[in-house]
Amino acid sequence: MLGTKIRVQHKVVSDYTDEQLLFLTQMGVKYVYVMFKDEHTDYDSVMRFMERLNKFGLVATDAGNTAIYKNAAMHLALPGRDEAIQRYNDFNRVLGKAGIRIVYMTWEPNQVLTTRFGVGEHTRGAIGRIVDIKELETHPYSHGRLFTKEEMWDNFKYFLDRVLPVCEEANVKIALHPNDPPVACLKGISNLITSAADYKHAFELAGNSPYLGMKMCIGCWLEGGEGFGNVLEDIKYFVEQKKVLIVHFRNVSGTVPYFEETLLEDGYMDMYKVMKQFVSCDYDGLIHVDHVPIYAQSCGGEDSSVAYSLGYMKALLNCAIAEVNM
Repeated sequence: MLGTKIRVQHKVVSDYTDEQLLFLTQMGVKYVYVMFKDEHTDYDSVMRFMERLNKFGLVATDAGNTAIYKNAAMHLALPGRDEAIQRYNDFNRVLGKAGIRIVYMTWEPNQVLTTRFGVGEHTRGAIGRIVDIKELETHPYSHGRLFTKEEMWDNFKYFLDRVLPVCEEANVKIALHPNDPPVACLKGISNLITSAADYKHAFELAGNSPYLGMKMCIGCWLEGGEGFGNVLEDIKYFVEQKKVLIVHFRNVSGTVPYFEETLLEDGYMDMYKVMKQFVSCDYDGLIHVDHVPIYAQSCGGEDSSVAYSLGYMKALLNCAIAEVNM
């Protein structure tokens, strides 16, 4: 049956308590992605956490450390670039040795840029991420000057040449996330991945290596609108090319220059169409809800908002599998 190989996952952090891990088990989650804290990136610490996951029936499929892969020296060719790449490679070797087969990269030295987190017109009173590009464009350069798109591609190619052989050696694949928000340039940094065409160029620079794939962030596709690409057509293309390793399942209120992150049913995209496309294309990778609006503490806080969104997404998946395979 089409779609039955899709694995629903959720986030864990390497300092999660037993109660937090139990919460995932109680929601019917089996697969997790791990954000390792800086002090837990050595092999022994990774394995200790993997053993804890196993006690709750949880399986780590992919992992990363934000400080290691979102490193300005690596992205902008600043002093210390080679040392940053070495640290990236060393951690990927640790993850590969631990049996984790997917690692991360986002070419985003300034992290995910956001105007504010607050109650918006489309968040139903919950705290959501709100992005106003016109406001972000008023921010000064973050690293002293303008870094061009050509420079960013050159830096990315330098990175690929030094990490893909290690990925092959460690048997890990890089899941490349787009820039969020997907606009040409902010704070003096030209963004690397802001369209489906950029992804195709990235894969060409990697020589179409099987060790470079993508985190297909539906939220970013929707933020960029047609400027990013046709999301349904792009799902088909990149799934057929075996490039989609992970899906971030998220809806937004509209396209740039202004958007709010919403519940799955509240944004401008019909997320059932998105899910049905993944099922129809027989996607066989990982999927999780992304950036859910946070409910008030009196209504259960983040746990209740996560549980609602995860349950909604699982229902979409089950309905899509049933419809496509009728």
